[in-house]
Amino acid sequence: MKNYLSPSILSADFAHLGEDIRHVEAAGTPYLHYDVMDGMFVPSISFGMPVLESVRRITDMVLDVHLMIEDPDRYIDEFVRCGADIITVHYEACRDVEKTLRMIKDKGIKAGVTIKPGTPNSVLVNVLDKADMILLMTVEPGFGGQSYIPGSTEKIRELRRMLDERGLQTDIEVDGGIKKSNLQTVLDAGANVIVAGSAIFKGDIEQNAKDFMELLREKQ
Repeated sequence: MKNYLSPSILSADFAHLGEDIRHVEAAGTPYLHYDVMDGMFVPSISFGMPVLESVRRITDMVLDVHLMIEDPDRYIDEFVRCGADIITVHYEACRDVEKTLRMIKDKGIKAGVTIKPGTPNSVLVNVLDKADMILLMTVEPGFGGQSYIPGSTEKIRELRRMLDERGLQTDIEVDGGIKKSNLQTVLDAGANVIVAGSAIFKGDIEQNAKDFMELLREKQ
């Protein structure tokens, strides 16, 4: 499977957001991760549709939108209109996750589903063949800069086994505490879409992204 880097702009400098995005784009990064928090499903509040619409105007990267919000069905149309290429919703936040995934795909974009660290992979059994991507949170959602939860590695392995048993080539995305030092671990476990925030946007952004991209190409 092809490996992808999805830098999370939650860790970017919002006073220079456009410039930070151009740095990761110059490094050849294919995706850009966009975390939406509503202050209800998670304690924090991040950003919403107007910022996404502005980001869409300055980049052709795949906008990988992660909705950490209650009842995400309410906003699917708006996030699609603002330029989302992938919308990922939380299993725990949906009234009917299969319906939500259908709603997203009916808009002509990719649909993902995600679960918190404490939610077992087993809840996803009925939607494994309905999602284009499955995001496993490797920290508790809501805050950037957290450390990777070690138990996530086996959870990634288990999910990849579940997909393999069904003959599915579904992308597994991981988000939370991913650094160059543990990148190999999550790739070996079966993840292929890597969200990184602080590890990309702290320091030399373009060089950090290039380093990650090189490691991902080596593992291809």
